[in-house]
Order: sequence, then structure tokens, then C-alpha cells
Amino acid sequence: MQVDRSCVVSSACLLLLFSTISSRVSEVGGTHQSIPPSVVKLWASAFGGEMKSISAKYSGSQLLQKKYKEFERAVRVEEIGGLRLVKRLAEDMEEMFHKKAQAMKRLVEAAEEAHLQHEEDPDLQYEYFNAVLINEVDDVGNSVELGGEFILQPNDHFNNLSVNLSLSVVQVPTNMYNKDSAIVNGVYWSEALNKVFVDNFERDPSLIWQYFGSAKGFFRQYPGIKWKPDEHGVIAFDCRNRKWYIQAATSPKDVVILVDVSGSMKGLRLTIARQTVSSILDTLGDDDFFNIIAYNEELHYVEPCLNGTLVQADVTNKDHFREHLDKLFAQGIGMLDIALTEAFNLLGDFNETGRGSECSQAIMLVTDGAVDTYDAIFAKYNWPDRKVRIFPYLIGRESAFADNLKWMACANKGYFTQISTLADVQENVMEYLHVLSRPKVIDQEHDTVWTEAYIDNTMDDGQGPVLMTTVAMPVFSTKNETRNRGILLGVVGTDVPVSELLKTIPKYKLGIHGYAFAITNNGYILTHPDLRPLYGDGKKRRKPNYSSVDLSEVEWEDKDDTLRNAMVNRKTGTFSMEVKKSVDKGKRVLVLHNDYYYTNIKGTPFSLGVALSRGHGKYFFRGNVTVEEGLHDLEHPDVALADEWTYCNTDEHPEHRYLSQIEAIKLYLNGHEPHLQCDKELIQEVLFDAVVTAPLEAYWTSLVLNKSENSDKGVEIAYLGTRTGLSRINLFVVPDELTNQDFLTAEDKEGVFNADHFPLWYKRAAEQVPGTFVYSLPFNSGSENKSVVLASTAIQLLDERKSPIAAAVGIQMKLEFFQKKFWTASRQCAALDGKCSISCDDENINCYLIDNNGFVLVAEDYTLTGKFFGEAERAVMSKLLQMGSFKRVTLYDYQALCWVFSESSDSGHTLLDPYFAFFSAVKWILTELVIFLVEFNLCSWWYSDLTAKAQRIGRTMQVPCDTEYPAFISERTIKENLGNVDCDGCIKSFVIQQIPSSNLFMVVVDNKCDCSMFESITMDPIEIMYILYWPKTGEVWVIE
Repeated sequence: MQVDRSCVVSSACLLLLFSTISSRVSEVGGTHQSIPPSVVKLWASAFGGEMKSISAKYSGSQLLQKKYKEFERAVRVEEIGGLRLVKRLAEDMEEMFHKKAQAMKRLVEAAEEAHLQHEEDPDLQYEYFNAVLINEVDDVGNSVELGGEFILQPNDHFNNLSVNLSLSVVQVPTNMYNKDSAIVNGVYWSEALNKVFVDNFERDPSLIWQYFGSAKGFFRQYPGIKWKPDEHGVIAFDCRNRKWYIQAATSPKDVVILVDVSGSMKGLRLTIARQTVSSILDTLGDDDFFNIIAYNEELHYVEPCLNGTLVQADVTNKDHFREHLDKLFAQGIGMLDIALTEAFNLLGDFNETGRGSECSQAIMLVTDGAVDTYDAIFAKYNWPDRKVRIFPYLIGRESAFADNLKWMACANKGYFTQISTLADVQENVMEYLHVLSRPKVIDQEHDTVWTEAYIDNTMDDGQGPVLMTTVAMPVFSTKNETRNRGILLGVVGTDVPVSELLKTIPKYKLGIHGYAFAITNNGYILTHPDLRPLYGDGKKRRKPNYSSVDLSEVEWEDKDDTLRNAMVNRKTGTFSMEVKKSVDKGKRVLVLHNDYYYTNIKGTPFSLGVALSRGHGKYFFRGNVTVEEGLHDLEHPDVALADEWTYCNTDEHPEHRYLSQIEAIKLYLNGHEPHLQCDKELIQEVLFDAVVTAPLEAYWTSLVLNKSENSDKGVEIAYLGTRTGLSRINLFVVPDELTNQDFLTAEDKEGVFNADHFPLWYKRAAEQVPGTFVYSLPFNSGSENKSVVLASTAIQLLDERKSPIAAAVGIQMKLEFFQKKFWTASRQCAALDGKCSISCDDENINCYLIDNNGFVLVAEDYTLTGKFFGEAERAVMSKLLQMGSFKRVTLYDYQALCWVFSESSDSGHTLLDPYFAFFSAVKWILTELVIFLVEFNLCSWWYSDLTAKAQRIGRTMQVPCDTEYPAFISERTIKENLGNVDCDGCIKSFVIQQIPSSNLFMVVVDNKCDCSMFESITMDPIEIMYILYWPKTGEVWVIE
């Protein structure tokens, strides 16, 4: 008989396949599966149906979806042109920056003209308003000298500080004589700036502080304000140390600092030398590059890891080198010829690489003398071009070798300074800046400079210090007799809050996850929603390196720095990549695909970027209603607009500053304020949203009136937000009875519309499957009485994938109410006799409700609420990750702070003295032994190391570090799963079932086994340790 071989093969394959499936099911479920999946599915369905019914009813989601559908034909959906958008935003910012620069140009012209007309008078006596002494009186009630009555009034534009809008004040550093002839003359002629200060403010009421920093050291500030010394009666502020002054006064520079550490430098001289080097570092900015070399018979790079190169003079690098200055010690003979040769080679080699400043180059020589002029070295490396300037600083009172050092300075276009005491350091270090500024002065190069972002504590807006950037321009002497000498008179500047940049950005055009960001020419962030400059309670303490956070540290998925490099090089273009955005205090992650668009902002060193997420983030729609309809519904008492969005610019004119955005819109639309500038397109869309969402007010009111519907007051708040920043809120209970009273207030920063982000509940709802709710437990919830659950859903405009999200609605309910619904659903069963085979009340099983990020919302052990499931059921979570029900996402934080122990002793000498390491080790061993013997007893024997160490160290402190941490996200395609975990021969079974129409999962686990041998799965960050290999020496460095 002929047999069909294909049939045999197919049958065999089917048999084999069935056998394989059976064995896998047996392996997963097997005889050990004591939890019926069908019962868990029943519980999940019952709970899901109940919660969706409650959430949809009280949020009004179905009504709102219906209302938007009614307007579907009246709206026009448009794709956002990212490149066109970023170019338009860049033009708006360019115009705003140009206004600030023009104000500074007027100050420069006025200052140079005033100085030109002034004749220096060494005997000039002039009473001016000293910022510290104004309104001060002596013992008999008379005004003190340089004080006098100075009218100050609170002004809301200056954060309610008491200021004088008619006059400026003058601040003189504590270490300078405030009636010195040079200062009095400078103060006298610079009085002419008062009129220009006032005129600038009238032309541009958005201006804040304007000032003139004199090369003589005084600082003129408008508007006038009283300065207060610190607890020691000192004001250490010296304008010439500020970045805006240094950047405007000099060109970018490459600097090698040579420090003499020969035996003659012992004691006070070495202390003065360290302070001198530190002060030189203060004068270097982000556009400069430097290194420090200590020398005696040999060369010692202060940071050996950076041998043979220059580094950027950012805050982090300068602070790092400062730490190593304390490790210098004096011994041996100073061989300056070796040091000069190394410095010239270093500058030459670095310049050839094309890196560095490519402008000025200088060698700073800090020494107590030089036995030769070393003209042979200068002839070889620096003459005749003299591209490298030499700035010798003679330390100490002796002048035996001063002539040699003076000759070096003069022969190499530098400047000689002698520093005898610590008090002389700062003023004398500043002298080199005047020399480096001469080429700019002679050529009359009034370059406009912009600083990176920095924090101004004086403009604290109640939510912490404010990020600023400064625009500055140099002021030169234009007198004929001094023109060839190139005299810098000072620098004018004004501060620009970064928040002012954000006002030019139409957030509604960027979508829910979209954002704009700007960086400097060094790649440092000027503004970015992920920049975190502050930390601590109230977020009012600045991080040490907040001003030098690189774009690559927040857009870290761009491993090749493609985006960063293109923006640093001021190019215009596009870039795309998948990103992992952490939200909700870093606990959750959203995986998005972003398209980036970037261009430069002309007239500034900044580049602007816009990120748009693909899908709904690339589309927006235009609706149209009459002004009468829109205004009527916009004025409803439950309506609010995003505080930080600019519908109308109420800062432009003082008379508008007290207007709310809704009041400003009403005046604008009625034509009563022709000078009021508003975003016409945004206003049209917010009117449309007001009309469409208006029926919810009556709907919510009807629910409130029908008290029996919410008799247990489980649902407390209903809320909605739209793409235009419009929000409506309805309370189902009186305000005092709210469980979480911070929700939807300014205290809840992630829960409200912000200048650079949509509310967290809005963002998460947008990524949920349409028509379903996302439930979450706010991480700032405290005790049981304060705990709530939020349920939110997105409202789509169209029934298609590219539909923009029109709005999001939701409710806040008591956690207790929510949990009660869960436990009620988990007691249901399908048995006809009512006898359930299993129940969450059973002692041998544990029931959990977790969300799509693995956080527990409901557990029998209430203390687990809000915890990560991997901490509660480590074995089960491991299995869920293995099975693919959840996946781990690795995130990085390059702005983290880590706790370290602050050592009181200094072990840094090991860099320069190998013998010190041996003696330190011996000392440490003996100390450990003594402490051990003193503290030894039966209990402390196990802990003596930690105890002794803690007692010796003193205190802990937070320092910048890089960390890696995990986040977890469920796999959407896996709705249910079951499995077994082998815990040393004991089999633990579990079932996981998705709750319909939600982001939740029910997990039922038998608790018969002890699975403590599994490692707990936590979300704790781990500090990243970097291992660097230095090829020149073959050394390996571990960098924390």
C-alpha cells in the first residue's frame, strides 16, 4: 500500500508539537498549579468592570469623548512641521535676545561717552549711594558717610524685593577702600548710566537687573537695592570674578599654570601660591582650557591622570584641581627651565590638535624667584611671534629676583605682579585680565557675550532660586591718549531669566511629550526639562556642577553624540532615536521614539532644539467657535489656565502685570487693550476647548446633587485637562475632607501644566490604550489617611492611530475605597453552590494588585502599598521577568548625588611623594589596632571596623556622581500568565491576570514556600565606576 510520507511526517510533527506543548504546560502549571486561572480571571474581570464603570461615570469621559466627536467635522488636523517650528522659535528668541543686547549697547555708548568727557581728578570728593551703607545711621541718628536716605519700595517684577527704580547703587568689595581716588572718579562719571538704566527699563519692562562692573572693582547696579554683609560683616562679591565679566573682557585662552614647589616655597609662601593658583582658576571660564604643573627638580602634574593635555575650565574640572592643590608640598630645587619647556610644548601640541580656545595662550608662573631670564628657551619656543604671554607672580616680600621675572613678562607681552600677603592675591591676579583684553580694546571689539545658565538667589520666586543667563559687553576708553594702550573700563550686563525663554515656546504645539531645549557652544544646557540644578528639602540647594550639565548627560541614549555635536557646531537639521523618559520621581519609564529638530539662535552662542514624539505627538488640530461662545464658557468658575503658559504677555507693560491670563484674554478679545500682545492661535484653540468641555460642569454638578451615588465619598475629585492647558476641576467632597489636598495645586509640580511639561497623569493616560484607564498611587502619598488612587484616560479626537490627543480626564478616589472594591471582587466565584475553591481570604495564598510598572496598589500587608513588587515577592518577580511578562529597562542619571564619607585627614600627598603612602599605611594599621583594642567587646567585635570608621570620619556629604538604576514595564501583549518557582525543592505557584480596561494586574501567589534565597529585586541606583587606562604610563585609574 502506498503511504503518503508527507502525511506521516505531518502527523509525527503534530504529535511532537503536542508532546512539547504538553510538557511545557506541565512544566509551567503541572501538578503544582494549585491556583485556578479561571477563578483569577473572574476576579480580574469583576474588579475591572466595576472600576471602569466608576471611573468613566465620575470622570465624564464618555460624555467628553462624545462632545469632541460632535465637533469632528469642524476641526482640521495638521502635522507639525518640526524644522519649520524650531526655526520660527529660534527667530522669536533671537528677537528677544537682540532687545537685551541693544539695551547693553546703549549702556556701552553712554559709559564710553561719559568717560571721554571726564577729566581724572585725584582730589575728587563725591558722595555716592553705597549699596551697603544706604539708609544706615550712626549712634545719634545721622546718616553715615556714603549712606543717606535712599527710597526703597517693594516691586513685584523684582520678586517683591525693595528697590529704587530711579537710581542705581554702588557696591565696593570689602577688601577695597570705598573712597579710593580711582573708585570715586569711576563712580562719578558712571552716574551718567542712571538715565540709560531707567530708559532701558521703560523700553523693555521685562528687563531685570542691569549693571556696570568696573575694572577698578566697583559694581553699579540698577535698580538700587540694599546689600547686606554676611555674618562676618564681609561682602566677598567682586564683579571682576564673575563669568560675565571675564568672558566679555577677554578672549578664550589656553593657560598653563606653573607652580614652584622647591624648598624655598615652604610655609606661608606655599599657602599664598595655592591661593594665587585658586584665584587664577576663578578667572577662567568654560571657553578656556588649562592645566597645572608643579615643579622642583622634576615635573609633577597636579592631576597625573591629565598628564600632557589641557582640560576645559568648567566648574567640575576647576574644583577637581583645587582639591589637589592642598596636596602640594615644598622640597628640593626649582628647575624652571624644565617647567617652561614642558609648558611651551604642551601649549604647542594642544594647539595643533585643533582643540582648545585657538585664541590667546599664556603661561602663569607662580614662584618666589628665578635665577635666570631663560631667554634661550623663549628664543626657541616663543620668539619672534610671542604667541604665548608670560605672567610671573612673585610670591613673598623679597625682590632679589624681581628683575628677571619682570624681564620675562616684558619680553613676552605679559605682566609682572608681586604678591606679598594673602590679602594681595585677588587684586593682583586680576591684572592679567587687563593685558589680555588689550587686543579687543585696541580693535574696539564690542563683542556681545552670553553666559551659561546660573542660579540667582535674589530672584527666588518662592519655588526656589531662578536660573539666569547674562548678556554682557565690554566698555573701553576712547580717549586719544589712551587708545593705543588699550584700557578696559569695565563690562555692562543684564540678567535674563531662563523662564523668559520658555515663554516664547508654544507648549501646545509640541504635544504631550514634546519639549524645547537650548544649549551653549560648549554643549552645556541652558534649558531642558530634565535639567535638575537644585536638590535638598524644598529643592533650594544648588548642585556643585549644575551649570555645566552637558546635553549628552540628559539625552544619554545618543551614544555617538550626534545630536550634541551638530548643535554645538551650530548646524540645522534633524535626528531621531528611541528614548527612555523617566517620570514620577524616576520610578516609572515611558519608552518613546523622538524626532529632534535643531538650529542655531543667531547673535548668540546658543542652539535651540525641539523634540517631538512620534504618533499623536506629531499632530495637532484646529477648532473654531465664536468669540462669544468661547468667552462665555471660559469664564466658568471651574476653569483654569496653565499658570506658566503665555496666552497673553502680561509682563510687557506694568499695567498688565496684575491681570490673570483669563482676564487678559477677555481684554484682548474685546479690543480694550491694543498694546496687549497675545497668541491668537492659542486663544482660538482654548476657546474651542472651553466650549467642548463646558457640558462636564453641569454633568459633574448633577452627580454632586445625587448624593446617594457617592454615599461613602470614595470619589473625591473629577478633573480634566486639554491640549491648550485648560483644566476643569470638580469636588465631590468639601475641600477640608480631601484626602490629598496637594493634588492639582502648585505643590504638586508633576501633576499640573508646567512651562515645559504636561501633567504626569495626562502623559501616562496618552500612552494607555484608548478607552482604558491608567491607575496610579502618587508616590508622595503619606500615611493611610493620606493615600489616594488616581484614574485617568485620554480623549482622542479621531478613531485612528495618528489622531491627536484632545484631552485627558480622571478622578481621585480614596485608596481605602479602591481597595475595598478589589477585596469584594476577589471573593466572587462561579460555583453554583457558592462554595469557592479558592479565595484571597485563604491563609495559603497572597493576592496583590500591581500596576504596569510593578508597584503594589493593594496587598493584604498594607505596608507593601506603593512598594515595588520585587521587594514583596522577589521569586515571583524574577520569574515574571524571565517569562517576559515584565521587562527591565536600564536608566542612567548623570546628575545624581551620592553620599560619601568626608575624611578629615588628607592622604593626597601620595600623588607627589611615594614614601608618604607607606607611612600613611603604617599609621592606618596602628590606628586600627589601637581602636580595635580599645573598643573590643563581644558585641562590638563584629562591628568595630564600621564603628571606628564612623567615629573618625565625622560626617557624610553629597557629591555629584553618575548612577544606573532599573525601571520595569509590563509587556502589553501578554494578558495572563502562570508559573512555578522552585524554592529549594518547594514549588511556589502563581497566576497573573490583567485587569480589563486598565494598566493593572492581579497577581495571586501561594505562600507555602520560603523563597528568601532569591535576591530582592529593587530599584535602588548603583554608582557607576569608570576605569580609565593611561597608555603613556600603563596605569589604570578607577574613577568614581
